[in-house]
Amino acid sequence: MSTQQQIERLSGWSAFAAIVMFSVGFFRLISGISYLADSRKVNDLTMGLFGDSVWAWGIWDLGIGIAALFAAYSLLVNGTYGKIVAYLWAVLVIVNSFLIMGISPWFAAASITLAVLVVYGVAKTADEAASRGMGA
Repeated sequence: MSTQQQIERLSGWSAFAAIVMFSVGFFRLISGISYLADSRKVNDLTMGLFGDSVWAWGIWDLGIGIAALFAAYSLLVNGTYGKIVAYLWAVLVIVNSFLIMGISPWFAAASITLAVLVVYGVAKTADEAASRGMGA
C-alpha cells in the first residue's frame, strides 16, 4: 500500500483517537520512569495496592504506556489491536470518571467527553471502512 492510499484511508477521527492514545502512552511512560527513579512526588503509598513498592507502580505504568503507544500506531494503520485497546481505555476512563464525579466533577465530565469522542472516532472509522468494502 502506498503512502497516498494510507493517507486517504486515515480519517480525522481515527487520527484523533491515535493522538489521544499517543498522549496516554507518553504520559504513562514519563510517569513510570518517575516512579522507577523513586520520585519524591509520591508521598505515601504504604496503604496502596502495591504497598511501598513504588517500582511496581513504575513497571505497571511502563506496561500501560507501551500498550497505548502500540495501540496508537495500530490505529494509524487501521489495525484491530488499536481499536480494541481504544475501546477498553474508553470504558475504563468512563467508569473511573463516574467514580470521581463527586470529587472532581469538571475533570470527570471532560474525561467522559474525551472517552466518548475516542469511541465515536474508532466506531466511525470502522463504519466508514465497512461501507467502502474494506472490512472492519
